[in-house]
Amino acid sequence: MTSAAVPGSRAPGPSVAPVHVEAELLATRRLGAYRLLTFAAAGVAERFRPGAVVALSLGPERLARRSFWVHRVRPVGGHGASVDVVLAPGAPGSGSAWLAAQPVGTRLPLTGPLGRPFALPREPVDCLLVGVEASAAVLFPLAERLRERGCGVHLLLGARDEAHLLSALEARRTARSVTVVTADGSVGRRGDVGGALPERVARLDPDVLYAAGPLPTLHAVAAAAEAHGAWSQTAVEVPSPCATGLCHGCPLPVVGEDGAPREVRACTEGPVVRGDRVRWADLTGDPWAGPAADPAPVRAAGPAGERP
Repeated sequence: MTSAAVPGSRAPGPSVAPVHVEAELLATRRLGAYRLLTFAAAGVAERFRPGAVVALSLGPERLARRSFWVHRVRPVGGHGASVDVVLAPGAPGSGSAWLAAQPVGTRLPLTGPLGRPFALPREPVDCLLVGVEASAAVLFPLAERLRERGCGVHLLLGARDEAHLLSALEARRTARSVTVVTADGSVGRRGDVGGALPERVARLDPDVLYAAGPLPTLHAVAAAAEAHGAWSQTAVEVPSPCATGLCHGCPLPVVGEDGAPREVRACTEGPVVRGDRVRWADLTGDPWAGPAADPAPVRAAGPAGERP
């Protein structure tokens, strides 16, 4: 089991079972280039762990469900804890565009939390969290959980421009340091996270790297962690038609504990997996990525991870 192979982790499997509820859309507001949707979903927020997702059914004419990272859970008067997801509106007619247009009060079938969450260090260590655009939503609750454990939390956030940069102000309240990179230079440094990553790793000397974003970014973070002798946890976004493992429609190529290549279901064995276990070449098409080898040597103490 790929992600659970982090030394010191608990037994494989999510710590709690998901629930299926009829969620009510409580609020929707613009968040830069995105929309932030708040759902009342009884029992989901209470079971949530950073890195888990929720799956929403998008109207009767769309059979496949959509999975979303949970950005935040928080109490809402009269509804218990609510669940926030960040939506990047898609092309007209798409499921994302349909969801973005739904009014407050809309009720939708929602299942969650699903998948394997991030493994957390047992002891306070320094952690670098790398996120790109809307995918970075999953890192914010993780940063809070790491900070609660006494970890040093550092964020590296990237986007094409300021509008697509997610919650930079909120990040500064959560992390010990925040580095922002935009392609057009509208805020922070000009460039991309791949270019800024080596300097951040060298300067911060992190024990664990967490990443959420496009595949090249995840691969770059996994490679940087291996080169640095650190652990990496990558949140891999693979379309999950059912999000429960039943349809086998989200294969994720990995290397098993025995070193043999295999495929796991991203929605159940992922979406968070160890970066050194993903066969990035099979995902990115990069012939130089190569299959993941045995984990690189880690520091003597090893920031042993455990599931929350």
